[in-house]
Amino acid sequence: MNYEAMAHFAQTWGLVYFVAIFAVVLVYALWPGNQKQFDEAAHIPLDDEGDR
Repeated sequence: MNYEAMAHFAQTWGLVYFVAIFAVVLVYALWPGNQKQFDEAAHIPLDDEGDR
C-alpha cells in the first residue's frame, strides 16, 4: 500500500468516523431525557448559592 492509497483511505474513513461521532454527540445533546441536566448546567453561572 503506497502513501496515496493510505492517505485516501484515512481521509475517507476519517470523515466517516468524525461524522458518526458528531451524530452520536448531537443525539446525546438533544435526547429529551438529558434536558433537565443541561438546563441545570446552564443556570449554574446565575446561581448565587455557590459563590466560590
